[in-house]
Amino acid sequence: MSVAGVRGDLTEQAALAPFTWFRVGGPADALFIPADRDDLSALLKATPGDTPILPLGVGSNVIIRDGGVEGVVIRLAGRAWAQIEVLDGARIKAGAGALDSIVAKAAAKAGLGGLEFFVGVPGTIGGALTMNAGCYGRETKDVLVEATAMTREGEIVVLSNKDFGFTYRKNALEPGLIFLDATFQGVPEEADDVATMMAEITAQRENSQPIREKTGGSTFKNPPGHSAWKLIDEAGMRGARRGAAQVSEKHCNFLINTGAATAADIEGLGEDVRAAVKQHAGVDLHWEIKRIGRTERVL
Repeated sequence: MSVAGVRGDLTEQAALAPFTWFRVGGPADALFIPADRDDLSALLKATPGDTPILPLGVGSNVIIRDGGVEGVVIRLAGRAWAQIEVLDGARIKAGAGALDSIVAKAAAKAGLGGLEFFVGVPGTIGGALTMNAGCYGRETKDVLVEATAMTREGEIVVLSNKDFGFTYRKNALEPGLIFLDATFQGVPEEADDVATMMAEITAQRENSQPIREKTGGSTFKNPPGHSAWKLIDEAGMRGARRGAAQVSEKHCNFLINTGAATAADIEGLGEDVRAAVKQHAGVDLHWEIKRIGRTERVL
């Protein structure tokens, strides 16, 4: 694939598994790492409208299927996409490629509270905007002021918090937008107090979740009135396996690649879990992790 005038890194049949936390999945038809906004816009404007475009962050909440991904995968990687700026009015602005945890730490250093929960969210700001990421009682919707995005046509738009129509683990925006940055509202606090709270969140996460494993984070959304992990445990699926995929013994709403799992192993195990919970409790579990791409490789 060749696009005139594009300055970023554009690679055909590019491996995606190294960019995901599960370390599984087939290649992208094309992978593009834009140099800056103008470069991203140039690529989008030059790409036929019927070509699928998929933004991918650090791959913490995704299963790339074994057949790979059709179209162009876009990674906003590098300093150009991860800038963080403290603004007046107890606000902080971060690029879509910035890690949530780094944004939390920058806010703490600046004496801004209210964003501590981001230290426990594995992913980037772009991903947080996409799925209203949150933990420990706070979500992205609680702190977002506005965000900047690029349309499929390569034009920039500014979106307010209200525009997102946030609900549990999703937004109501039309598909096709690529987030560029976001501005968040903090609360002036003593830096040491914010750091202490973040340390507590980090310790709680390390003690309760298999964060040292090849995992994608929380697998299923909590059904209304239920905790997904508890339903899975009560259905007898803690430690269950399919191939080299396993339900975590430490926190059973996490799936693990124990070494040589395929995407099919992991997704299939997730479906086994859903079936077991449905049979045991009569409750439907819905995937929180996004499953993307073809199930079989196109030759």
